[in-house]
Amino acid sequence: MTSSPTLDASRLAKLREALLAASFTADGCLDLLGPTGYAALARSEAVPALRATRGGTPLETLVRLFLLQQPVSYAAAEAALPVADCLADGWLVADGGELRAAVDIRPYANEVAGLDSADAWVVSDLGCAVGGAGGIGSGETAAGVARKDLVLGVGGASTTLANLTVRRPVRSVLDLGSGSGVQALHAARHAQRVTATDLNPRALHFTRLTLALSGFEGAETVEGSLFEPVAGRKFDLIVSNPPFVISPGSRFVYRDGGMAGDGLCRSLVRNAAAHLEPGGYCHLLANWQHVKGEDWQDRLAGWVAGTGLDAWVVQRQVQDVAEYAELWLRDGGDHRGPGADYQARYAEWLDAFEAADVEGVGFGWITLRAGGAADPVVRVEEWPHPVEQPLGPHIERWFDRQDFLRAHDDAALLAAKYVLVDDVVQEQVGAPGAEDPEHVILRHNRGMRRATKVDTVGAGFVGVCDGTLPAGDIVDAIAQLLGEERVVLRDRVPESLRMLTEQGFIDPVTA
Repeated sequence: MTSSPTLDASRLAKLREALLAASFTADGCLDLLGPTGYAALARSEAVPALRATRGGTPLETLVRLFLLQQPVSYAAAEAALPVADCLADGWLVADGGELRAAVDIRPYANEVAGLDSADAWVVSDLGCAVGGAGGIGSGETAAGVARKDLVLGVGGASTTLANLTVRRPVRSVLDLGSGSGVQALHAARHAQRVTATDLNPRALHFTRLTLALSGFEGAETVEGSLFEPVAGRKFDLIVSNPPFVISPGSRFVYRDGGMAGDGLCRSLVRNAAAHLEPGGYCHLLANWQHVKGEDWQDRLAGWVAGTGLDAWVVQRQVQDVAEYAELWLRDGGDHRGPGADYQARYAEWLDAFEAADVEGVGFGWITLRAGGAADPVVRVEEWPHPVEQPLGPHIERWFDRQDFLRAHDDAALLAAKYVLVDDVVQEQVGAPGAEDPEHVILRHNRGMRRATKVDTVGAGFVGVCDGTLPAGDIVDAIAQLLGEERVVLRDRVPESLRMLTEQGFIDPVTA
């Protein structure tokens, strides 16, 4: 069989019509498999889906072919697909008296991340479902394709990045390291022009297949490393799920960046400013080293320093070096090989970390914005707690609030009006029966789901914060009620106003 299907626009349209006719969509597969089977399939566990697809309907046939990589009869395939075209273009391959899929075609719908209700499909190599227990390439893979060049499908990282991205109509989007084209697929919904780059030419072909099969045309694909293919060009939005794995070699193009340590992610951050239009955003998933004797937050802030970009860096998880090595050795399927080979590769990872004084590796996301301010805001924090997706709208509002805070000194903050954000609730903590609570907690039910403790003044302020009075007037009224000096309270409150605004508990009322 061919290493990847041929892209023929007219026959792709017929294939798309067949998939839709059979309800081979995200909703259709969920209805067929049920929540349990659908969730198991996302974990690369096939048994529940095999049990649910024994009836021979066109949808069951397509699930068996493209999601479970099971052979089907010619008769069953012809009831679901234009078989002659699929064989000619390399979507299917004959195997004796049966047919097999040559690639993974996965229904994809993520309404909250910019795909609306449209049905789409992501095309990737067989045996490359992200998150499988056997490791990448553990199943049937494309014949004649080196494992290092395999193209992955949709995984948790893909959907996380899609949900983090600020979605608004823009002229141009760069999907850097496009892989199977998941981010380009989202970008095509809200951008006039989409450019996808990848070092792997095979990945660019899969990006084109994903977009064309999903009904999008005209995206530009350019081969090359990092920003090299788009030298001198700027974009309104840059998204990248890059090969961020900190590994001692470059075995897999999709994951290993080929630079020492976390140099690839640092390079992306350092060079993003040259490729962002004013007001443009750059969203990256990244790994970074925790180096002995260095504060990791200072280290990440150093990546951004001097770029002129506003930045919000969030660390979601930290693994020690052994746990990290084991994760990616399993991803590469090394645990299934000879024990001596596994131990040798494991030792190679640990040797590399030891030589670089690395104690652990952080996972997280980085958002950059070309805000144009002389004093960019750089926030680096750890937040391992659950968040509500999509986070993109909350991220955009966070940067908007930084603009407000940067433009307002203490006097201006007190002169401004604020409203309590709708999802905020107040919790009172204290001993049962006590007349007054020991603590008052404000908690977000959405977005980052933050919580913060406020004093009596803060609780009183947010309780009447409805946008009708300037903050200073509210503070004066609280001072009178509590019998405190008005001037003293006015001096103290702006710090709290900055914190409550920055964390999104209150929003300034703007024209």
